[in-house]
Amino acid sequence: MSPATTSSGPGRPKDLGKRQAILEAAKVLFLCKGYDGSSMEAIAAEAGVSKLTVYSHFNDKENLLCAAVQAKCAEQMPELFGEPPANASVEELLLSLARRFNQLINSPEAIALSRLMVAQGGQSPRLSKLFFDAGPRRMLDQIERLFAHAQQSGALHFDNPRHAAEHFLSLVQGCVHFRLLLGCVEPPGEEGSEWHVREVVELFLRAYSPSAGS
Repeated sequence: MSPATTSSGPGRPKDLGKRQAILEAAKVLFLCKGYDGSSMEAIAAEAGVSKLTVYSHFNDKENLLCAAVQAKCAEQMPELFGEPPANASVEELLLSLARRFNQLINSPEAIALSRLMVAQGGQSPRLSKLFFDAGPRRMLDQIERLFAHAQQSGALHFDNPRHAAEHFLSLVQGCVHFRLLLGCVEPPGEEGSEWHVREVVELFLRAYSPSAGS
């Protein structure tokens, strides 16, 4: 069976297996060597492909970083990129989103990447904005969309779904994430993470249930 391919316009179809290998190699090198220390040549060598193949999938290193961030978010939070299950309660949806987001942002990969982007921010504000748009902003957009859907169905009520999305992610992130960035605590265990997620969802539902303002 031939490897999966996809077409991105004129020319030959792109090999999805090679694309995935490039993304994985980029994540490894960006985290180990930093953004400036990771050349397209080194990423190609790590992925086992030619430099030309890397450039054919991703025009430059900035696009490759953005694609790697987007792929990680989609992998960890698939609920954001499809329609909500018709039979799922809003509490179940919020719990699933909160669990996956909490797991994503507190993962060693995400902590290392956040530190990298903070260090990079003073040197390249444009790159920091690209990172924000590829990851955090994209997740905010999708959660806002889900919240607007929940409001239309009458499950939740917001004056501003965008602000509610920001509140939700900030609550899930909590102070533990900041401590992890500083390296002064160990990642929370499964029991502690679940307790935090459930407390956040309970608080959020109390604040934004249709009866909250009555």
